[in-house]
This record gives sequence, C-alpha cells and structure tokens, in this order.
Amino acid sequence: MPGSSNNYLTEFILKQKGDEVEGIFGYYFKDSYQSFFVRGTYDTKTREVYIDKLPVLFHLSSGANGIECPMHFQGVLMVSQVKSLLRGYFYSEEKYKYTCPELRINLQMDVSETGQDSILKNTVTGKKFWKPQLEDFVVNRPGDSITQVMTQDVTVSNESVPANINPESEKKLIEKFSKRKNTYSKVLEIESDSIRVSFYDNGDIDGDSISVFLNKKPILTKQELTSRALNLYLSLDSMKEINEISMLAENLGKYPPNTALMVVSDGTNRYEVYLSSSLTQNASVRLKRKKDKTVGKR
Repeated sequence: MPGSSNNYLTEFILKQKGDEVEGIFGYYFKDSYQSFFVRGTYDTKTREVYIDKLPVLFHLSSGANGIECPMHFQGVLMVSQVKSLLRGYFYSEEKYKYTCPELRINLQMDVSETGQDSILKNTVTGKKFWKPQLEDFVVNRPGDSITQVMTQDVTVSNESVPANINPESEKKLIEKFSKRKNTYSKVLEIESDSIRVSFYDNGDIDGDSISVFLNKKPILTKQELTSRALNLYLSLDSMKEINEISMLAENLGKYPPNTALMVVSDGTNRYEVYLSSSLTQNASVRLKRKKDKTVGKR
C-alpha cells in the first residue's frame, strides 16, 4: 500500500491473523529509507487497524540522523469492488503533540503486487534510494566481510564492525558455526545476483544477537536484532547453483530461542522467512537462481 504525506512516502506490508496484524512498516524521508517490524490489532467488525510505538523521523529533520518521534497509527480499512483503502493518521503522545504533529495518510492496496518486493522501489523516490544507506552493510564479493564500499554515489560504512573480521576470530566463528546443526527452512528462487537481506526481531525485543554467514563464511558478526531493519546488500556467487544464507545465534536473548524475520528482496520478488536458531543449531535458507526461460529460444 503506497501513499504519501508531506515529505514522507509510506507503505505497510501487513498480514492479518484474526484480530491481529503484523508485518513491515517502511517509509522514505528526504534522503533515507526506514523500515520496521510492527505488530498491531485489527477489529474485524469496524475494520480499524491500530499499531503503536512507530519511530518516525521529525518532519523538520535534515536527514536520517534526525530526531525520531514516537508515533501511533490508527486507520480504517475500506474495501470495495474497485479498490481497497487504508485511511488513517499517525499521532504522538499528548506531551509531544506540538513537536510531533499528526500525519494523515491515504493508502491504496495494490493487489497486483501480492508477494512482490516493496512497491515504493518502483517510484521515482524508490529508484533513487532503494540502495544502501549509511547504517547498512554491504558485501560486494562472495566470501568478503567488507562493510565499507562505494555503491554508486553512496559510501556505506558501520564503525561498530571492523572492515574485515580478524583471521583468528573468523576461524573460531567458522568452527562454532560448523559444530552446530544446519536446519534449512526454504529454497527461494532469486532473479538477480544482488539481493537485499533484512533481519528483524519479530518477537519481544529481548537482546537477541546474531552473526550472518553467506555460503558458510561469516559476513556480519555479533549484531543485535531490534524492530528496526538490519540491512545487508549481498552479491551472490553466480558460479554456484545454490547460495546459502545462515543465521548463527550469538546468544538466546531473554526469551529463547533466538528468532528473526528475514526479508529477502531481489528487486522483483520479496520473500519473508521466519528463522529460529539456538546454541546447537543454525537457521539457513537456500537461494536458487531462477532460470531465464528465454535462454535457448529463437
């Protein structure tokens, strides 16, 4: 459901489960893209949707590093044979109402995009910013653990992670990974050699930390999961028929096991995979390059 409000371009990708909804809330604001895993309620009689505690950048911020307003969302789903709309507004607590004013939105469901990637990427804004931001991680060659590269005109870096994993630490991490059982949940068909992988803590935010592996090699180490997306931009090994992404639990957080929602986007398709790992098993997903049906045809 794409929509707009002032300087924001927003979308919800939600799934209804009885009187609950959950999914991804994402928005573009000036030069940045933000996305979060969200949970809320749905009244089947009134078709009202309520989601609380959404961080939204202050409307006068100059960019992604601005102050965030703690906002709540309330809206009504309006369904007809012609189209489905979600009309509502973001509002803040009473004490913040002058600093964080109400934001009204009008979202229209795009039925044709069911199961597809973010609708916003196809907009002018999306095409400009559907790429790494300063807080994201990039691995531009299979097997690398690089977290600072040049991508078009964007320099991506993260000071909390070394540009390359220390060889001794990498060896120990691989040993830890190898000792645990690998559990595979899905095989995803991918249409590109480059993908974006986003991790969210889809349960209670309880301090879960993970390391991420690509083809059994570490590419990201000891990162804490929150409702805010942990984004990785990966170049897959085109020489392999199957690439693997694995999540290793660095801890179990407050409420075991270590769980996450992983969203894989290849620019055309969007897949959601729920992962569960522990101190004895890794959670892995296989990525298979979709065959081009036009190859060999004349």
